[in-house]
Amino acid sequence: MKFSEITSEQWEELKSYLDTCLLPVTGLNGTESPAETTQALEDLRDVMDAIEIPFKGRVVTYPACHYIGETEGHDTVERLCMALKRSGFRYVIVVSAKLRKLAPPSADLTFVPNHEGVNVDANAIGQAIRSLWAPPVNA
Repeated sequence: MKFSEITSEQWEELKSYLDTCLLPVTGLNGTESPAETTQALEDLRDVMDAIEIPFKGRVVTYPACHYIGETEGHDTVERLCMALKRSGFRYVIVVSAKLRKLAPPSADLTFVPNHEGVNVDANAIGQAIRSLWAPPVNA
C-alpha cells in the first residue's frame, strides 16, 4: 500500500495491521546517464514489486530517496529508519538500487538488487520477510 492511499482517519484504524514500512533508496548522485538512471529505477522497482504485491495490506511504501549518495546516504537512511520506527512502524525494510554496502542498523531487512545479470529472487525476499514477522520460537 502506498503512503498516499491512507487517510489520517484510516491510519488510526489500520496501523496495527500495517506495521511494516518499505523505504526505497535509489542512491543516485546526479552523475548517472539517463540509461544508468533508468536501470537503477528498474532494479529498485523489481525488488519493490516482490514486496509490495504479495504483502499488500501489511506493508506501507514510503516515498523514495532518489538523490542520496554513498557518502551521506548511510547516515541519512539510518536517521530515516529510526524516525519511521518512532512514528509507529514495527519493521522497516530498505531497498536500495545503487548503495551496495547499505546496512542501516535500524532497518530490519535491507535488499540491494544486483543489476549485473542476477534476477530478483522473489521467493528468497518473501521468505526473509515472513521470517521477520514470524513469532520467536521458544527453545
